[in-house]
Amino acid sequence: MNRRKAISALSLASLAAAQPKPVRNNFIGVWKLVSSESTDKSSGEVRYPYGSNPVGRLTYDATGRMSVQMMNPGRRVVGGSPTRGRATAVQTASPDDMRDILTGFSSYFGTFEIDESSRTVIHHVQAHLLPSWVGTDLRRNYEFTSINRLILTAPSDQGTTRLVWQRDAA
Repeated sequence: MNRRKAISALSLASLAAAQPKPVRNNFIGVWKLVSSESTDKSSGEVRYPYGSNPVGRLTYDATGRMSVQMMNPGRRVVGGSPTRGRATAVQTASPDDMRDILTGFSSYFGTFEIDESSRTVIHHVQAHLLPSWVGTDLRRNYEFTSINRLILTAPSDQGTTRLVWQRDAA
């Protein structure tokens, strides 16, 4: 390789390295739920729907898929032994048991896209614990406070939910 080609190749490599990476790349990976709080719009009351030590995982992959599971580890234990089977546990649960099974847990998956101009990630829901949410778009305002810390804020008619995620190193 002659000197001119070598300099040209180095210049192109330097230019490529200097180009800003799409924000979308910052999302890719597995995230651990650190905290979750919901603020009521009318009263200002702050609640912790997944408890003071929530359990959750959020995954974004390079092909545009996402999934999330969040749980309050302090939920009342209902549903019986796993050896009974999920269908049996649900069919024999009382209305109060069903409420406790569903309260403090959320799960869905789908695809995602980033709207950098509004600092919004949009989750296109393909499956959800709540059937009425299937086929909807969930918009979350995003903020990276570091490369390993992601805050998602979800405004609703009732108030605002703020989820803090830490990149999972495992």
